[in-house]
This record gives sequence, C-alpha cells and structure tokens, in this order.
Amino acid sequence: MRQPQPEQTATSRIDTLDSLREHLQWAIELEHATLPPYLCALYSLDPERNPEAVDVVGSVFAEEMLHLALAANLLNAVGGRPRLDTPRMLPPHPRTLPHGDPSLELSLVPFGAEALEMFLRIEQPAPPGAAAEGDGYATIGQFYDAIEQGLRHLCDRLGEREVFSGDPARQVNAGHFRHTAGRLIAVDGLDSALAALEEIVEQGEGTGRGDVWDGDRDVFHPDRDEVAHYYRFQELKAGRRYRRGDTPGSGPTGEAISVDLAGVRPMRRNPRLADHAPGSAIRTAQEEFNHTYCAVLHLLEQAFNGSPRLLAVATGAMYALRAQAQALLRMPDEGGTTAGPTFEYVPPELRHWSRGDRQRIVVLRDGPYMVYGGVPLRRKKKIVSAEGKALTWQTGERLETEDTYALCRCGHSGSKPFCDGTHALIGFDGTETADVRPYEELQHVHDGTGISARRVGELCIHAAFCIARTRSIAEMLPDTGDSDVRSDVMGRVDHCPSGSYSYALERGGGTIEPDLPQAVSVLEEEDGLASALWVTGGVPVLRADGRPLQTRTRMTLCRCGHSANKPLCDGTHRQIGFHEEPADSA
Repeated sequence: MRQPQPEQTATSRIDTLDSLREHLQWAIELEHATLPPYLCALYSLDPERNPEAVDVVGSVFAEEMLHLALAANLLNAVGGRPRLDTPRMLPPHPRTLPHGDPSLELSLVPFGAEALEMFLRIEQPAPPGAAAEGDGYATIGQFYDAIEQGLRHLCDRLGEREVFSGDPARQVNAGHFRHTAGRLIAVDGLDSALAALEEIVEQGEGTGRGDVWDGDRDVFHPDRDEVAHYYRFQELKAGRRYRRGDTPGSGPTGEAISVDLAGVRPMRRNPRLADHAPGSAIRTAQEEFNHTYCAVLHLLEQAFNGSPRLLAVATGAMYALRAQAQALLRMPDEGGTTAGPTFEYVPPELRHWSRGDRQRIVVLRDGPYMVYGGVPLRRKKKIVSAEGKALTWQTGERLETEDTYALCRCGHSGSKPFCDGTHALIGFDGTETADVRPYEELQHVHDGTGISARRVGELCIHAAFCIARTRSIAEMLPDTGDSDVRSDVMGRVDHCPSGSYSYALERGGGTIEPDLPQAVSVLEEEDGLASALWVTGGVPVLRADGRPLQTRTRMTLCRCGHSANKPLCDGTHRQIGFHEEPADSA
C-alpha cells in the first residue's frame, strides 16, 4: 500500500466531500483527455510494419480505460455521479489536461517524435518528495496524491462510512472489463480506494516511484514483467526494452525494438470538421466517427451510473471506432497528409436516440439493441399441441435488468439475451434492410364476415399461429359467418407476435389489437428453439440512422444475427436451428 505523500498546500487541500467529488470528476476528465491522442497515434501505425509500437500504445490505451473506470468507481463510492457525455470531455485540440500544467499541450498527431514527447510529458513520474497538487498539478501522480490525502483527511474527520456513502451496485468490476493486465477494483472503503489509486499511479509511473516496473505481467507477452507507461514510451524512444537491473537512470539496455516510421500514416495535425466543406467525403466520415465516439461516451456514462453491463458494450463500440478511423487515415488530405478523426462533441439533440429517459429501443450500428427507460424483460415460451400446432404463449421468469440495458443482436454473446461485446470481435454486419414504409402501405386485406384481416408478409417470423389444425387463416375467412370460426381467427391473430396479421371488424375500420404490456419478451419456440425478441405495448424502436420504425403494439426483432430483414426477425432462426443457454436471471 502506498505511504502517505507529502502535504499539499492549504489552498489546494481537498477538505470537503464536495471538493473530493469535484476532484474525482476531474480525474475522469483527466484520464479521458489522454485517450484521443493515444488513439490517433495507434490508428496511424501500420500493425504489420510496427507491431511492437502497436502493442505499446495499445496497452497504454487499454490501461487508461482501466484508470477511467477506477476513477468512476472512486467517484461513485463517495456518492458522486460520473459525467462523460458532456462537451467538457471534448474541447478543441490542441488542449491541456484538465486543471493540469498549462505548458503541456495535447494534440492529435500521428505516431512519431512529437507524439512520443507528448506521451512522455503526460506520463512523467513525480520527483521524489514532490508535494501533492490538487490543481495546476505538474504530474498526474501529484494530482492523485492530493486525492489520496483528501480521502485520508476526510475519513479521519468524518468517518469512513460517511465518506463512502455511494451505492455499491454502481461499481464496475473485473467481470465487466477484461482488456488489460491491471486490476479493476470495486471501491467500498478507504483500503480499496487507496488500492485503486495505487493501481493508477503505478501503471503510469512504476512501483515506488523509483522503479520502471508496474507490478503487472505484460498483457501482450505474459512471460515478461510489464514496465510503467512512462518507461514503455522510453523504450520506443530509445529503441530498446528494459531488462532486470535497469533503472530510470540507466535507461533500457535490453533487446532492440524496431520502429518503422515509414509504416506510419501521415495524418493531418489536429484535424477539424471546419477544414472541409459540409457533405464532402472527409467531413462526412469525420462526422460519422464523432457520432460513434459520442455513443461510446454515452455508453460509458450509462455504465458508470447504474448499468455496469454496458461497459462491455462500450468497449465493443471501440472496435467500430477503429474501423472508421482507419478508413479516415486512408483518405488523402492536403499537403501530403491523410485525414484523421477530429474528436468533436455531438450534442445529444443531434443524436436523438441518446436523449432522455423515455422508454425506447435503439439499434446500434453493427451492435446490440439498447433498451432505455426500464422496459421489463421477461421470457415467453410457445405452447404447442401434441401434434405440434401453436396454441399460446406462456409467460416465464422476469429477467433482472438495469434501467438501461443492451440485448444481443449478433447471436454470439456468451451471456444471452444480453450483449457482451462479442459483435465487435466477430465483425458482425448488422446492416438494416427492413422496409420503413407504414404498415398500411404494405398490408394485403382479406375480408371475411364480420372481420377484415390484414397481412404484411415481410413481418412474418413463421411462429405458425396463423395455421390451425387443418386450415390456415386465409382458408378459414370464407367461413367466418360462423362466430366460432371468427373467434378462432381473432384468437390466432392476437397470438401473432410480429403483428404480421391484424384485423378490424370491417374493411377500413380501426385495427383491433390485443392489450399487451410495454415489455420485451425473449421468445422460445418448440424444442428449445430460440426465437425473436418480442417488443410489445408500443415501445418505440429507432434504427441506427435515427429513423424510427413504425411504432406498433407488437413487433419482433432478430436476435440470431441472420435475418435478411434486419432489425426485424424473418424466421431465419428456425432455418439455422438457433438456440441459447438461458442467461442467469439472478
């Protein structure tokens, strides 16, 4: 455990809970501020020509994400609310670290000498005996020393229970984040808070602030000990690895590391949207990247504010960012440079889907279904006759969810029906092809006696409620003068999960729909076949491009990943024999 650090000045001392929460929000902003520069350098590297540099920058980025999560855990533990989806996260570049040394300028540049010098300044270890600094800090370590002192001081003065008053359910843990060699520590008191601070500082500066090692194993090379961030960048600068016995003074004396600067894309320095005309190819691609990046910030904020499962979804969205950025860096810009991402904030009012807490389902591009507003999630099982004919749906267990949760769309999640980020790893193509025309324009009307049946074949998922023991609905309609036949038809239409079939009492009359609650049901058909997600009660569904699907009392969404009518189910799960292991409802 770290030893108490030298006292900070009285004017910058953290001596109230509000001040502590403010500084921990600054810590979140600080950790995030490092991400765009690291990502630009990483994206600019050709991984085949510079695999070692990719490993170094990629590992530092992953651990900065870990530090961001640890800072959020610390803020949640003391009763704060992490904020990430805010313009403060993305001021124009060049910029400074939040409340840090104004002489340190962060820029968006490709990998190279300028980037390395910037990274070394960011990760610079604090000198021995340096004072803690809560504002205008010279090094990140000194800033975290100030937070440590504030925690110790407030626990002494107010008591540990008063300081750590946050909801434990808001803590993210190793089950939510597995992309780094570090430890994601759930914070519930002073000891775990100090351990979280120690993890952040040691990964950046080394253990004991006099050692190049951070105490972890190398995430890419488990046979090696891992050096701290500052010293990883020193290795790239010197072209050599550290080995046992090396010190900060000796520098690295181990095996050579090769960096091929010809294998770096010459990205334009600090690109801006304003550099290119609206509608131009580069600007359109930059705008698309910014929308995705702000979606990541939105997901992270949701994850740190009561929906920890979304951390895996946010991590998965990072893969979409990579593809978009790499496409940008292949687009020629002016003066022999390429285009690059601008990391500019997209206001929520321009994103539509991420606004408010109303109940809705949003389809993420090549990703999961985001369910907002505490929509209940439950299981339903199709009951069939001895002859295998569909009879009814049996409501099963209600699954535990947060107010915002993500449901798998690719069919490969290891925690179905929830998303675990696998879509990003397998390169899921979730391109939406469903017809967005209103139901009324697509329907075919078939009249009977006292009933007018409407059908949209494109919505059918082949649940087979329209097929009676001997006759289909279409074959029964001529006999609907018999009230028993008419009642049977109405009942079968009411059980159609997709609403492919609906009815009125007369042609042109108002549609009569079953009274269904606002819910999402995970459907299971005969023989354990995993079927669609049944959305009922008029919950709105928005496509990835922001366009709404027509809001109806019932619709069915694909969750096997193979529908030709995405995001709607088309019954392909039956053809491929799609199954799932039920997720733990606890």
